Amino acid sequence: MDIFKKPKKFTIRSQFSFIFILTMIFVLFLFWLMNSAWLGRYYLWNKENAIYNAYLQFNRAADENVLNTDEFDIIWQRICNKYNINVIILDADSRTVKCSSNDAEFLVRQLMDCFFNRESIEKDQNPRVVREENEYTMQIVKDPRIGTDFVEMWGVLDNGNLFLIRSPMEGIEESVRISNRFLLYSGMLVIVLGSLILDVMANRISRPILRLANISEKMTHLDFDAKYEGSGAAEVEILGKNINGLSEVLESTISELKTANNELQRDIEKKEKIDEMRREFLSNVSHELKTPIALIQGYAEGLKEGVNDDLESREFYCEVIMDEASKMNSMVKKLLTLNQLEAGNDTVTMERFDLVMLVKNYLLSADILIRQSGAKVRLVAEEKIYVWADEFKVEEVFMNYFTNALHHLSGDKIVDVRIAEREETVRLSVFNTGDPIPEESLSHLWEKFYKVDKARCREYGGSGIGLSIVKAIMDSLHQQYGVVNYDNGVEFWFELEKAKESSQKPEEEL
Repeated sequence: MDIFKKPKKFTIRSQFSFIFILTMIFVLFLFWLMNSAWLGRYYLWNKENAIYNAYLQFNRAADENVLNTDEFDIIWQRICNKYNINVIILDADSRTVKCSSNDAEFLVRQLMDCFFNRESIEKDQNPRVVREENEYTMQIVKDPRIGTDFVEMWGVLDNGNLFLIRSPMEGIEESVRISNRFLLYSGMLVIVLGSLILDVMANRISRPILRLANISEKMTHLDFDAKYEGSGAAEVEILGKNINGLSEVLESTISELKTANNELQRDIEKKEKIDEMRREFLSNVSHELKTPIALIQGYAEGLKEGVNDDLESREFYCEVIMDEASKMNSMVKKLLTLNQLEAGNDTVTMERFDLVMLVKNYLLSADILIRQSGAKVRLVAEEKIYVWADEFKVEEVFMNYFTNALHHLSGDKIVDVRIAEREETVRLSVFNTGDPIPEESLSHLWEKFYKVDKARCREYGGSGIGLSIVKAIMDSLHQQYGVVNYDNGVEFWFELEKAKESSQKPEEEL
């Protein structure tokens, strides 16, 4: 996902631009409002001060009797031009002492009206007095000829001369309008330029923030690979470094939590499995011991009560009791052996030995069992085959395979024992003719107390523990084992680590 892709939400960049534009519009409106409300008054105040300052200079010149000098003429022109005023000064006999306007007659008449014809002034020009002292009066009047307002100041100078100073207000109003237009145009230009500059700056500010937002979003999905890349000491860079540190801490913490959770889950599963195995074990042991205990109890009670007094019957009862006790003793020993193997308390002694010799020695010791079962045993193996394993435990595995084969013989009653070398292992297999194991039972063969044919197991005293011991031994040796069904029989096999090469020997029949 592109971290710089503009999201649908109102971004910081958009917020900056919106706030800036809104602020500039508000400031522009505020300036326009202030200009419209107070700029005219401010200009008028400045105009009044300008006229008053001109009056002070004219009054001082009159006192000094320099009104008609060449030096004052220059000052006179500069003041009139600077403040845009028309001035007329009359002496006590109403003669013009000095005038700045070509229309001196109108100014004389206006001055005379101010002194001697106030009613006409008030009627035609609607004066509004803004300042009034003993020596002068300042007022705003409307010129009926042109319909323009003027600021007028009239009165008597200290030397007794009459004066009239007037300045049009149209310049003030026009200045206000010009100022407002300029403010509007310049404000729009500032808004546009400011928006462009702000957009660039906001983009520079928002890009790292968007990176951080993307990183934090990935962190919510437990993706800690993304890291903030930036430098400097700005707040965003500091935040990015802190988020990187937070990401590493969270990743480490979550990893530890997952590990602890997995361990806890395994412990729970192990406990549940142990509890299930304990219940199953108690149930199976109770079931397996119930029959021999019942037989022993029944025949013992029969002996005690003298059900049969003849010697042959008593001997038969004793043989049954001894046989059932022997089966119970064998089962208990196997259970103890299996318990040690599954608990890991039994030591595995790895040694190099001749597997062929081990099989031959066992077959010789089992000759009586072979003859009793009427089995035809064949061994296919090389002269010597050396393996690495625990010799005692390997003999236990082979013994369980071989005795199972003898107990389940049928048909031709053939038992084939084969030892074959592979690249890194040696496979030993025991095949017996007979009925194949049902497919649904194959996966349960290695479970404790599981019996495919319970009637036959009971007949030869099988407890269903032998193959469980095989499983535990092979797991402790970390080697493979299994069973294969054939049309005419069943083959059990296991593998061991090969020690060295050996020569081939033809088939040998025992």
